[in-house]
Amino acid sequence: MFITIFTNEIKFHYKSKNWQYHFDEIKELGLLKKKKKYFLENLAFITVTTIAYYCMIFSSLVDLYYIIPTLLCYTFIIIARLDEPSEFVYFVFVKDIYKKEIRIKIASKDRFLIGKQIDHYLDFQFERNIKKTA
Repeated sequence: MFITIFTNEIKFHYKSKNWQYHFDEIKELGLLKKKKKYFLENLAFITVTTIAYYCMIFSSLVDLYYIIPTLLCYTFIIIARLDEPSEFVYFVFVKDIYKKEIRIKIASKDRFLIGKQIDHYLDFQFERNIKKTA
């Protein structure tokens, strides 16, 4: 269990990250989904393409001397980009009443379980608010 809910507090434990809040201290709790950025891979692709065009236009190299290394570099770039199948990065975020925000990166395989636990927390918080107003 990543999120443990007690009667007055909520505890979160994921790998080496831990936090604990009372129910009244949490302003917002949820999951964030961000698209991965492939800045390094795109920069490598542009660099390899630029070098290949330079060799093709401005040098007198035979075709095989720059085409084969270019294709090998493209292969390594594609392998590096497609190495991880997940296209998104997930975070658990907590905003408290003290204007402090905690963001913890989680693995994509754990997001379903953590999402269900957050839903359970939100249901429990809703029931507490209804009991307070009733």
